[in-house]
Amino acid sequence: MPTVAAVLLFAGLVGWFTGHLWLCVALGALATLAWHYWRLRSVLRRLTARQRWDTAEGTGVWNELDRLLYRNQVEMRVRKRRLLDMLRSYRAAAAALPDAVVVLDRNSQRVQWFNEAATALLGLHHPGDLGEALVERLQPMPLAHWLAGGRNAEPILDVPSPVDPAIRLNLRLIPYSSDYWLLIARDVSKLLRLEQVRRDFVANVSHELRTPLTVVHGYLDMMDPEDFPGTGPMLEEMRKQSQRMAQLVEDLLTLSRLESQEHTEEEVVAMQPMLATLRREAEAHSQGRHQISIEDLAGVDLQGSTKELHSAFSNLVTNAVRYTPADGRITVEFRREGDGAVLAVRDTGYGIPATHLPRLTERFYRVSSSRSRESGGTGLGLSIVKHILGLHHARLEIESEVGKGSVFSCHFDADHVRPRESAPLTSVEE
Repeated sequence: MPTVAAVLLFAGLVGWFTGHLWLCVALGALATLAWHYWRLRSVLRRLTARQRWDTAEGTGVWNELDRLLYRNQVEMRVRKRRLLDMLRSYRAAAAALPDAVVVLDRNSQRVQWFNEAATALLGLHHPGDLGEALVERLQPMPLAHWLAGGRNAEPILDVPSPVDPAIRLNLRLIPYSSDYWLLIARDVSKLLRLEQVRRDFVANVSHELRTPLTVVHGYLDMMDPEDFPGTGPMLEEMRKQSQRMAQLVEDLLTLSRLESQEHTEEEVVAMQPMLATLRREAEAHSQGRHQISIEDLAGVDLQGSTKELHSAFSNLVTNAVRYTPADGRITVEFRREGDGAVLAVRDTGYGIPATHLPRLTERFYRVSSSRSRESGGTGLGLSIVKHILGLHHARLEIESEVGKGSVFSCHFDADHVRPRESAPLTSVEE
């Protein structure tokens, strides 16, 4: 392409010889502008049509622009190919997962994409279910209220599959962006069957152990150390260990019964006599070694099973006495919390390191094995407490600091609080 200067020089020479210098220069300038306009229109037309660019030869601004656009197109195609390969890899990986994966639109809760496992576990079929409302498509699964929870939605641990009720699913909702949610459904049927086998095994073994332990303990009680000189300490240790094993069997049976329960009794639990009973039990275990106080500040009763709640509260009080040194203080406080209520057991005992707190309710988990054996604990008390509170839709919270003591709080919602006719105790202290 001729340069602007060359065109104007040629036009000037023509105008000089013809006697129309400025006219020829003006026509040359207009021709140059027309040429550039035509080239610009050509570039815009090709860009609009997304035509493939060819590399240009020669010099000049337009050839340089052609080479730049060609290079950008090549780089764009390479990036696009790389992104497509990554997308195919990710989709292939998601499709190969044994868990059902469903991408949902956050606002409409409609299905955007799902993998092959979603067909087997949830009954979704491609492409008919794309764009369908998930709640309507997966009836009768209870998803409407659950999806409304969004980021706060707790995992659904056990729900039957709409494909086959024998398939039990664990559902989890992951809001991974502002526009989309990820629903993951995992087949936990085998795990639940194994868990049931474990529960049956523990229950059966515990039940079978109860009778021989009763016999052994009975014979030990009949043996008088005076009839067997030198065996006094040995017989005492045998009695102690047989009692501990009997208590372990009873706790295992209690835990198995709680795990098999889906509901609990519904009765009004009178908290005044309950707190008085807890005070007597704490004093009996303490034998005057601790300061025991009961604070009834709530003025309400609870709804649930008196027997089970007493078992839970008694476990917490007994633990507080067991793990608090002499001259320590133990406080049982029953108070309101919003529309609900809290029963808190506070002690000035050894305290628990923070790393152990998340695992305290696991069965047989011990912070200090030697201390638990010395105190006669079975390692199942807090697990029993957790299951009892779960049946009452309550939760257990644990706060502790080494050297300062611990607080175990049972939090009950408004549905399990009932008005009390009599006035509350303000404080009972011994």
